[in-house]
Formats: sequence, structure tokens, C-alpha cells
Amino acid sequence: MDVIALSPPCPRPTSSAGEITTTASSHARRSRSRCSRYVAASFVAGVFACAVVQYAFSIGCAQFAGARASQRQVDTHDGMLYLAPEHAGKTVVHDYPPAHPTNSKPEFFPTNVGYAGPTPTGAEAALVATAPAYPMKTEIQNLLGPTPPRPKGSKKDFDMFKYWGNLSPWYSIPKGTFGVDSTPEAPDGCRVTALHFLHRHGARYPTNWASYGGPVKFASRLHEEAANWDASGELSFLNDWTYKLGSEILTPFGRQQMFDLGISLRIKYGFLLENSTAQNALPVFRTESQDRMLHSALNFAAGFFGIDNQDKYLQSITIEADGFNNTLCPYKTCPNARDPTKSDRAIPYIREWAAIYLKDAQKRLQGQIKGFDLTTEDVYIMQQTCAYETVALGYSSFCELFTQEEWEGFEYALDLYFWYDSAFGAPTARVQGIGYVQELVARLTETPIAVHNSSTNSTLNDNPITFPLGNSLYVDATHEVVVLNVITALNLSNFAATGPLPSDHIPENRSFIASQLAPFGTNIQFQVLSCEAKPEPQLRIIINDGVSPLTGVKGCTADKHGIYTQREECLSLVSAW
Repeated sequence: MDVIALSPPCPRPTSSAGEITTTASSHARRSRSRCSRYVAASFVAGVFACAVVQYAFSIGCAQFAGARASQRQVDTHDGMLYLAPEHAGKTVVHDYPPAHPTNSKPEFFPTNVGYAGPTPTGAEAALVATAPAYPMKTEIQNLLGPTPPRPKGSKKDFDMFKYWGNLSPWYSIPKGTFGVDSTPEAPDGCRVTALHFLHRHGARYPTNWASYGGPVKFASRLHEEAANWDASGELSFLNDWTYKLGSEILTPFGRQQMFDLGISLRIKYGFLLENSTAQNALPVFRTESQDRMLHSALNFAAGFFGIDNQDKYLQSITIEADGFNNTLCPYKTCPNARDPTKSDRAIPYIREWAAIYLKDAQKRLQGQIKGFDLTTEDVYIMQQTCAYETVALGYSSFCELFTQEEWEGFEYALDLYFWYDSAFGAPTARVQGIGYVQELVARLTETPIAVHNSSTNSTLNDNPITFPLGNSLYVDATHEVVVLNVITALNLSNFAATGPLPSDHIPENRSFIASQLAPFGTNIQFQVLSCEAKPEPQLRIIINDGVSPLTGVKGCTADKHGIYTQREECLSLVSAW
């Protein structure tokens, strides 16, 4: 390092040529004395300057370390390689609320202080019966897609949120998608008299277990091997990425989904509560005991009835556990559901397909991370993490890594999973869905279940308080696999029209798409109508606002609006599946 002198150079003694005098000698001695002082002062000043420089440099180092804490460097044949910091991939938990807050004094914060002012209510909304058009859900609020908004090479109208299979937020299916050129509002000459509403829980964190994929697996490997790898390019964010996802429970967005769904249903079908007033009885809504299920139901009720709703409805909470019959989680009482050869058949299909559609992505991304072997499953998990982080945190850097074609491949991978595990390609699907169908038929016909030969619960179903008949509004919350079980048990064969799904390519115009049938918040309206031209009650099945045909069940005839005559032969055939 260059040292800059902070003092003038030492003067040399001068005299005329050949002259050495006493005066000159004295002058020389004084000059040498001054020189020594200058040297000493320069040394002290130099030390001080070095200290200042070192201090400034240490601040810069500290700032750098803040950006890449605990980073280590080693010499390689390529030169200097900076490895990932120790916290890369680490699970981060923000433990809120505090366990013992010092200001927890609820007696100082009552929820009802009186002085509410006027509180008259109005007539119930009846949008499905009175509005000239039905409002469709097309926007996903509060979530941010990748930047730039669309993957490279994608079409202008590409919407990534619709390509995440069961991890997609639910959206309205456009008119005619399922083969019926109609929308959910009551057709001319008909009016809605009852609604049976089945919906999935809202967006959640990943589950603890996954037979293929699972974001926590990838995060754990990154963290355990952080001393060996370094990411660059599009993957450079991994160097400081930490795992911020919880497990199983609803995310804030999931709570919003359920609250919004409750508000939406109240606006469309609130008028059906008039029947409850006429009967002098509260409606019974059902869910089960899993945390995300229970809180989905409670958030839905908060949207439908308002927060202060204890006296407005009855919440039935059935038990999801081994040994309890439950149509909302029928796999708990199905022995074959514990046999992977019958209940988890999709994994070989997914592995084969992932190796095809992620081949280029795996090669492209591997080149951007040294010291870590990216498997095809790792790259698949990156796509999963994009969806999970987005519905949990609002945004994910993983979403920017893939092309439109690769997202279409991801969607199809989830189609394969649910076709072979929960729908028409699953041996256990119909038997797991039949219990709910039996309950539906009992409600439609106002006839108690005669024989409990499935997942129906005789203790609850045979009690008119816990399983009432003759109501105009029923709401049940369940899982996406059960929704698909029910669709299969009903034999809605239009969703199987293009046949079993192959694992080596995406078939054109396939009829089964998981993001349309089983996204977060998916819902089915079993709509009962009274029509002027038909003496018997009529039935329509509407999935995520898309009207579905029921032509797969012999005896159920339909018209252009997807309306089916609710004849006894039709219902008996449905319940016999």
C-alpha cells in the first residue's frame, strides 16, 4: 500500500563549497534534530491514517457480511468461488402471537360497549334470481405474479395462476367449458328453491407429507449442503433464500378466500334463509376437525353471516381421525386408502412425465448452481414452491424461472396425480365419494338414509338435529380429493370423455383439468329449481360457476341449460354408484 508522507522532507545542511565551519556544524545538528522529529511525526501520522482506513474498511466489510452473512470462500480451478451462506434454505418461523404478552388485559378491551346506533336490517340479497347476469370470478386479489408479468415466450393472455392444479386459487370457469352453454343464474321460467353447496378449504401451507415433491425437502437439502454450493444468474436469489412456509394450516390469502366465498354466496343466495325463518330453525353448516377445515368454515361463516354469528347458524364439526365415519374425509374408514397400490398410483406417471417436460429446465438451472446436483424432482419442487409461496407470502422468485410450456407441463403433472389418485383413474375414488352422494340424495328427497354401508355416520345422520332434512340451504366444507371423489361417484363422465391420461404427452382438448375442478376454494353448487314447464323439481350441477352435464348417469335427462329432472329413477341411480 502506498504511504503518503504527511510532513515535509528533512532539510539537508548547506554551505559554500569546501566550507566547514562551527556555525555550519551547529546548523547541521539542528537540522538532524528537526529531521528526527519530522520522521517521528510522519510515523505517528501514518499509523493514524492506517487505523482510519482499516476502520472504514471494516465498516464496509460489516455491511458486506450483512448481505452475505457467514459466507466462506475457497480457491478452485476456476478462481475464487463464493459459497452459499449458512442460513441458505434454513426454515424461518415468525412465532406470533407472543406466548405471554405483558399487556394482555382483555377486561380493558370489551368487544361490546353498547351505543351501537340504529341496526335495522334489510331484505336478503338474491342476485342469482334477480340480476340480469351472474358475476364471474376472474381476478386474484393481493397476489403478485412474476416480474416480468409473464414468462418469456408466453402468450399475451397467459395466466400463470390457472396452471397450478390443486394449488391454483379458484376462478370462474367460462360458459360452455364443460359442454353446457349456460351460466349459473336461473334460466327463464325457473327459480332457485334450494342450494346444496360443497366447497374445499382455502389456500394452505404445504402438507407435512408428499410422496413426490414437497418444498420442505428441497429447502432442507439446500440448508444441509450450504457449505458446498453457490448459485448465480436467475438462481442467485437462492444464496440468501430461506424457507418461510408453515405446514397444513390456512394462509392469510386462504382466509380471505373463504371470507370472500361466504360473502359471495350470501349475495347470490341469501334469500334462501327465508325458509329457515319460516321453519323457525337455524341452518346447519358442516366441516371437520382439521385446523384448516375448521377455520375455512369459520371464515366462510364470518363472510356469510358476519363476525357476530353465533345465533345465526349451527356449525357441525365432525371428526377427521381413524375410527370415525365421516363423508367429508372418507379415506379414514376406507381400508384400501391405506394401500399405496390402490390409493397412490399416480407417482410413476408423474415421474415419467416430469423427466420429459422438465428436461430442458433441469439442464438450464443446473448450470446456474455449482456444487449442488439438481434432480428432476428438485426442479418440480421449485414449481410447487412458486405456487405455495405466492398463496402464502404474496410473491415468489421461483415463478420467474420457467417458460409457459413448462408451466403447462406442471399443470398436466397435477392432472396425472389427481386422475390416478382421486378421480376416474383411482380404484378407491367412487367408494370414497358415495357416502356424500347418499347424503345428498337423502337431502334432495327428504328421506333419511336407510342403510349405512359407506362412510356415512349413523350417529349424526339419523339425528334430525345434526342432519336436518327439508332445509333450503346446506353448506359443507371438505378437501379437494373428496370433491373429486364426489364428481367420480356421481359419474360426471364428461370429465372422463377423453379417456385415461397418458404420461408421455399432453393430449389435445383433454376433459380433465385439476385446476378447473380442484383448486383452493373449489366449490360445487347443487342447485334445485322449480320450472314452469316441468312439474317435478329440477337439479343443476355447477362447478366453479361452470354448468356441468350429468348425461353419464342413465335416467337423468338434461336440456340445454344443464337442468335435470329430479326423478326418483335418476336419484336412485346416482346413489347406487
